[in-house]
Amino acid sequence: MKVSNLLPGEKISQYVERILVIEEVLVTNPFTLPLYANGAPTLLFQTAKGLIKNNSNNLTLFGQTVFPDTLTIRDNFTLIAYFFKPFALYSLFGVSAQELTNSPIDLNLLSPAKTRALQEQLLNAGTTEKMIALLNEYVFSLITKTTVDCQLIRFATLTIVQNASKDALLKVQHELHITERTFQRHFEKNIGVAPNLFRRISQFNNAFQQLNGRQFKKLSDIAFANGYADQSHYIRAFKEFTGITPKDYLKFGQSE
Repeated sequence: MKVSNLLPGEKISQYVERILVIEEVLVTNPFTLPLYANGAPTLLFQTAKGLIKNNSNNLTLFGQTVFPDTLTIRDNFTLIAYFFKPFALYSLFGVSAQELTNSPIDLNLLSPAKTRALQEQLLNAGTTEKMIALLNEYVFSLITKTTVDCQLIRFATLTIVQNASKDALLKVQHELHITERTFQRHFEKNIGVAPNLFRRISQFNNAFQQLNGRQFKKLSDIAFANGYADQSHYIRAFKEFTGITPKDYLKFGQSE
C-alpha cells in the first residue's frame, strides 16, 4: 500500500486543498477507513465500491462530516480523495451544503449523464496518474462554470481555519460588517453547518493534525496550543468527533 498527499495543480488550487491517494491496496479482510470531521467537503473515488451508511458507490460526494463514520471496502482498490476548501460545495456542485451534512451521496445522482461517463473512464483508466488527470479535468470544468460569488464565505472560513479560537467568529463578523443572522445564513447555505460548529470542527482538525504528527509531549500541549480550556476539554471534543479518546486513537494507530 502506498499513501501520498498531493498538492493540487494551479488550475484547481483555488477550490481544492489537497489530494489523498492510497494505491494498490490488497484486501484480505475488509478494509475500514475512519471518516472524521475535518471541515473539508470531499470527492472520493475508489476502484472498488465502498460502503458508507449502507450505500455502495465508486464516486461519493461528501459535505461536512460532523458525526464519525467509516468507509468499508472488501476488494482490492486504489482510492483518490479530493479535499475541497470549505466553501466549494455550493459554488461547484450547486447543491445547498446543508443537504449533504452527514449525508454523503453517490455523485451520479447530481448529473448522471456526465458523472457516469466520468466513472466509466476512471474505472478503465489503468493507472493512478490517468485517474488523477481525469478528476482534475472534471473539477476544472466545474470551476469554469461557477457563477457563485464566494469571496465573503471564502474569507470567513479561511480566517476561522487559521485561528479557531472562541473570539474568531465575532472578529470575522465585524470585519465583514454583516449581522449575526446574515453570517449564519451564509454558513448554512455554503458550508452546511452553523458558524460555531464549523469553528469547533476546525479547532478539532487542527489539533488532530498535531496529534497525528506526534507534535507534542503530552495531550495538554495540544489542548493549550489549539485553544481548549484544558486537557479534559480537548478529550471531550475529540470523543465527540471520533467516538474514541486520543489515547485509544494512538493505540489503534500503533497496532495497525
